Amino acid sequence: MSAPMAPTRSVRVELGERAYDIEIGAGLIARTGALLAPIAGTGRVFIVTDETVAALHLSALEVSLQTAGLKADTRAIPAGEASKSMASLEGILDWLIDAGASRDDVLIAFGGGVVGDLTGLGAALMKRGMQFVQVPTTLLAQVDSSVGGKTAINTPHGKNLIGAFYQPRLVIADTDMLATLPKRELQAGYAEIIKYGLIDDPDFFEWLEQNGPRVTALEPDAITEAVAKSCAAKARIVAMDEREGGVRALLNLGHTFGHALEAANGYGPELLHGEAVGTGMALALRYSARLGLMDGQDAERAVRAIAASGLKTDITALEGGPYQAPALVDYMRQDKKVRASKVPLILARGLGAAFIYDEADLADLSAFLTEETGLS
Repeated sequence: MSAPMAPTRSVRVELGERAYDIEIGAGLIARTGALLAPIAGTGRVFIVTDETVAALHLSALEVSLQTAGLKADTRAIPAGEASKSMASLEGILDWLIDAGASRDDVLIAFGGGVVGDLTGLGAALMKRGMQFVQVPTTLLAQVDSSVGGKTAINTPHGKNLIGAFYQPRLVIADTDMLATLPKRELQAGYAEIIKYGLIDDPDFFEWLEQNGPRVTALEPDAITEAVAKSCAAKARIVAMDEREGGVRALLNLGHTFGHALEAANGYGPELLHGEAVGTGMALALRYSARLGLMDGQDAERAVRAIAASGLKTDITALEGGPYQAPALVDYMRQDKKVRASKVPLILARGLGAAFIYDEADLADLSAFLTEETGLS
């Protein structure tokens, strides 16, 4: 007698005719072929993954696809943020064109946020849009970057400056994939989980204060609850504001600071995206307190909750760099949302009370960051 199938959770992203489901749970890789078959009318799928994920999990995905009668071609790219580049994008598009890929074929992003962002942009550009499915393998990708349709590559001028909004047809988040992640990757993903509590869900924030160690320990009920809760929060915001004209900007809590830190580090492996976001959220909370927008004790409570996961909350504790105030401000100036020397930041009035602050002055940010870095 076979073991019962592990329960899964399903979250719907309500976007009218472009609505799609996020399937969450253990053992979903084995079911991926069956889940894809209804949309893979041609029977052809193309997989973009990275070399690390390919070595660990590609064979299981290929078996699932073959069992469902699907034929797959695969391209593996080097792991790491440096692969979110114009050269990588061009390579994927050339590969698809050479293989005769059509708009009705399915392009699968099988990996973390780098693979998802890069592959999604390739799908958006390929013959003005081919079918796209996210199969995220990192915690950060499962709770954030695979959902919502943001796709992009980096340039030497900054992060995610070339991109498009392009929604997937389906997201398949197999929580078993997380067991092979290094501790750093789990901590990086946790930054995006706690972000949802800090944006507008103080009850979730308090649950994470109590259950955060269980989440990062991948206890089955805790990790499934955290991923499902995070995906539901993002789905709700994306449904209200798909193209970041308003409330969706709240999802950028910590990201403007974080992107500047990543750029200052040259997108090197010393600083993961989620690590930068964790520090960026701490900076945003302290800046909120500095401006008198948020009670300082609440800000420190939130910073302690971020640090409890192992994330760094002070610039001076980060690896890589150098992280100097003038350079960080210059990178923030390149942010695609800057207008007239004013940086729109996501700040907070309290725990679970984030808001869009359009009037952050670059000169004041420079003074704040000089204090934070201890350097000028």
